[in-house]
Amino acid sequence: QVQLAESGGGLVQPGGSLRLSCAASGSVNAMGWYRQAPGKQRELVASISKGGGSTNYADSVKGRFTIFRTNAENTVYLQMNSLRPEDTGIYYCNAGLWTPFGFRGGTYRGQGTQVTVSS
Repeated sequence: QVQLAESGGGLVQPGGSLRLSCAASGSVNAMGWYRQAPGKQRELVASISKGGGSTNYADSVKGRFTIFRTNAENTVYLQMNSLRPEDTGIYYCNAGLWTPFGFRGGTYRGQGTQVTVSS
């Protein structure tokens, strides 16, 4: 069983940046970052294939967020720039599969890290 551990969340002012990390206890395939905002449905914000050659982003974060990974460390990152108050939420990483239709979430998920964007 693979364990995932997120880190890097915090409080940041609008326009600021954060980098989230997700460390896996073993080898994983495709990875995705989800966020859960209060009163909203969980949203897949970014995903990346096993080799890192393919990525997808939600329209709401395109051009501001970048997902990348270091397979040697079994770690996936989410670089978040130009943060907005609507980016506030709990961010979770998830290990899944890459399909012809993009990322498909799997069973393994971390505990999440809180991101709060506020002045």
